[in-house]
Amino acid sequence: MTLEETYRAGMRTLREAGIESPAFDAVCIFEKYFGLDRQGLILRGREAAGEEASRAFFGSIGERAAGRPLQYILGVWPFLDMELAVGEGVLAPREETELLVREGAARLRRALPEAGDGAGLAIADLCSGSGAVALGLAGEFPAASVRAVERFPAAYSYLTENIRRTGRRVTPLSLDVLRPESAAGFCGLSLLAANPPYVTCGEIDGLQREIHHEPRSALDGGGDGLVFYRAIAAHWIPCLAPGGVCAVEIGENQAAAVSALFTRAGLADIEVTKDFNDFDRVVTGRRLP
Repeated sequence: MTLEETYRAGMRTLREAGIESPAFDAVCIFEKYFGLDRQGLILRGREAAGEEASRAFFGSIGERAAGRPLQYILGVWPFLDMELAVGEGVLAPREETELLVREGAARLRRALPEAGDGAGLAIADLCSGSGAVALGLAGEFPAASVRAVERFPAAYSYLTENIRRTGRRVTPLSLDVLRPESAAGFCGLSLLAANPPYVTCGEIDGLQREIHHEPRSALDGGGDGLVFYRAIAAHWIPCLAPGGVCAVEIGENQAAAVSALFTRAGLADIEVTKDFNDFDRVVTGRRLP
C-alpha cells in the first residue's frame, strides 16, 4: 500500500467505528508513525508505506476505533504553549481548561497590578493531574512560587514528568485535597486554582466511551458534583491572602451553586466566564481584605 492508501484505510476504519473526527485522528496517528503531517502526506502520498510503521499505525487505529482516547495513543497533547505527556491514569488536558489559566492569571493581575513576573507571589493548583494548570500559571508568572497538589500516583508521575519536560518552576506535592490537614502550610496564597472532579457520579456511566478510559477519580465529584468545591471553600479559600484570587473550572450547570459556596466562604466580586461553546466554565473570586 502507498502512504495515501494507508492513511485513507485508517480514516475509513475510524469513520465506520463512529469516531467524531476520523480525518483528524487518522492524520495525527499517521504522523506519529510515519513522521508526515497533512502537507507531507500530499507531497509523498504515492510512496510505499513501510511494513513495520504500517503495522503500528493500524494497531493504533484499532485502539482508537475501540474508543481509546487519541491523547493516550499519541502519548502527548498540546496545552497552551506546551506539549504535555499524558496516558492511562491521568485526565487528558482539555482546551476549555486553558480558559482557567487565562482567567486566573488575568484576575490576579487585576487584583495585583504590580504582579509582574510573579516575584513574591504564592500560587497553588489543586487536583493538578498532568500539571497543565500549574505549568500554565508558571508560564504566566515565572518567578512565582507555584505548588501543584495531586493525590493519585499515576497522575502524580505525569505531573513530575511534565515539570521535567517543561523546565518550569513548579513544586509537586502528593496530598489529598479533601483532607483539611492538606491545606496546612499554604497560608498567604496569591492565587488558588483548581480543575477538580465535577461530574455527578450518576452521570459518569452516560459519558462518551473515550472518557471511560480516563480515571474515574478525575471525574467523580460525588452525588451532586460539588464535593471538591465544598472542600475548597472550607479548607483552601481560608489560605488565600487578603485580596487573593480563587479560580476554578466548573461543569456547565454549576455556576450558581459554586458561586454561592464561595461567597459564603468569604469571596467577593464573583465572576463567571463562559467557554467557546457558551457554557459557564470558570468561576473566579477575590478574598475580602
